[in-house]
Amino acid sequence: MRRLLSILLIFCALPALAQVDRSEVRAGNRKFRKDRFKEAEIDYRKAALKDSLSLAAEYNLASALYRQQDYAGASKALATVAEQEALPAQYHFNAGDTALQQKDYAAAVEAFRQALLLDPGDLDAKENYIYAKKMLENQQNGGGGDNRQDQQQDQDQDQNQDQNQDQQQNQQQQNQDQKQDQQDQQNQQDQQPQISPQQAQQMLRAIQAKERETQDKVNQEKAALLKSRQKEKNW
Repeated sequence: MRRLLSILLIFCALPALAQVDRSEVRAGNRKFRKDRFKEAEIDYRKAALKDSLSLAAEYNLASALYRQQDYAGASKALATVAEQEALPAQYHFNAGDTALQQKDYAAAVEAFRQALLLDPGDLDAKENYIYAKKMLENQQNGGGGDNRQDQQQDQDQDQNQDQNQDQQQNQQQQNQDQKQDQQDQQNQQDQQPQISPQQAQQMLRAIQAKERETQDKVNQEKAALLKSRQKEKNW
């Protein structure tokens, strides 16, 4: 069964809610079509401040708030429109949908009932009316409404939290490993002996002296060997 429907925005006031179409309302409607609901909300509020009787502003404000999941605010805006004597079926449907989101099943049942009285052929309103009535009965019997939906939402929320926590831990571990590598490299550089230019020159001279000493020794051994051969030949 189709349980919940998105609220139906009226981009222009319905005939029963006809008022002067202010520029702020038109600007809000353009932003709403682009899913810029927060900006649309601001325009609708400006229109309502300029004209407190602008039903189009209040009605579309409810839609913008609904899309931002501000269901309490949407209900308040719809309540302003509810003061009018003649309201279309669409208004009652939206009021019922908003009440469902807040689990106010009694209000939802009444709103969908009014929508069906004005438009008996609305199958979506009929399905939602049956659903809201069933949830109201469960709530009155101590069932608390749609427990399965609450449980699923809790499970999804826990799963998302676990995934986010794992990602954060992995990122933190990577950052720690990177910092440790950098620290090890720095320690290795620090551990290497630091010598002054004078010390380096002294070491070079010592190596060169050692090389000369070795070369002199080799030359002496060669000379001694040559002299020994000459004596053997003369004898």
